[in-house]
Amino acid sequence: MGSLSVPPKLPVINFSKEDLKPGTSSWLSTAKEVLHALEEYGCFVAEYDKVPTKLHSSLFSSVKDLFDLPVETKQKNVSEIPFVGYSAAGMSMVAPLYQGMGFMGATIAEETQTFTNTMWPDGNDHFCETVQSFTKLVGELEQTVMRMVFERYGIDHYYESHKELTAYLFRMMKYKVPEKDEDNLGCHSHTDKYLLTILHQNHVTGLEVKTKDGQWIGFDNPSPSSFVVMAGESLLAWSNDRIYAPFHRVILGGSEPRYSVGLFGGHKGLIEVPKELIDDQHPLKFKPFDIPGMLRYFLTEEGQKQESTVKGYSGV
Repeated sequence: MGSLSVPPKLPVINFSKEDLKPGTSSWLSTAKEVLHALEEYGCFVAEYDKVPTKLHSSLFSSVKDLFDLPVETKQKNVSEIPFVGYSAAGMSMVAPLYQGMGFMGATIAEETQTFTNTMWPDGNDHFCETVQSFTKLVGELEQTVMRMVFERYGIDHYYESHKELTAYLFRMMKYKVPEKDEDNLGCHSHTDKYLLTILHQNHVTGLEVKTKDGQWIGFDNPSPSSFVVMAGESLLAWSNDRIYAPFHRVILGGSEPRYSVGLFGGHKGLIEVPKELIDDQHPLKFKPFDIPGMLRYFLTEEGQKQESTVKGYSGV
C-alpha cells in the first residue's frame, strides 16, 4: 500500500530561546536552521515572544483605526518609491480586496511621527508609540536573521556595514471580506523585492507560499508570537542565487477583514554579490543594483513580463 503524502508545512524556528546569543550553541544551531529554510523554502515561521500580546492587540487596533480614516486622508500617504504610498481596492485590478499604505524609515522615531502627523494632523500618540515599539522589536528580529545568514556564509565581517545601510519600509495592509459575487483572491501571486520581509497578522488566515516544486503551503496557525520571515528577490541576488525568493498570495476565507503588517528590510546603497559567494560552482549571476531602480523596472512593460524581476533587471 502506498503511503499518503503529508502536505508540506512552513518550517518553524524558535527565536524565543533564553540563550540565543551570538556564539552560543543554540545560536549556531538556529542559524543553521535559518539558512536551510531560506535556501529550500525561501521563508519560515519565527516563534518570537519579544512582542507582547498587548502590543500585538494594540497594533492591529491602531491599524484598523488607520484604515477607517477617510479616503482623502489616506491618499495623503504618497511616495516617489513604488509600493510605499497608499493603494486601495479599486485602484488595482491585481488586488481588488486590498488596501495598503506605508512609510520608509520605520525604525526611526521621526519618520513614524511624520507619517502619524500626515494621517492625524492633531496628533495620535498612541498610534505613533505603538508602531514605533513594534517596528523596533521586529527590526531586531530582522537583524538577527540577517546576521545569522552572513555568519553561515562565512562573511560576518561585512555584517556591521550592511546593518548601517539597512533601511526599513513598514507597510500596513487590510483585506476586506469578499462579497458573494467577488473572487476571494486578496492578493495575486508575487515575490517580494526587498532583502527580507517579516510579516505579522491578525487571526484571519489567507497567506499561502509556493514551494520550489509548485505546491502551495498555507500559513494556518497565526498567533501573536508568530512571524513569517520571507526572502525577497534582492536577497536571492545578493546570495548569488543560493537563497530562494518564493511566490506568495492571499486567499481570503474568513467572515471578517484580514489585517497584516510587513517590515521590509531594504538597503540604502547598491546591492552586490560578496566576492566570497562567487566560485566555480556559483559564477557571478548579478550585477550591482539598487532596490528603488528594480521597483521602477518592475512597473515597466518589460519588467512585468519577467518571471524573476531581479534577473531581468540585473542578471549577468
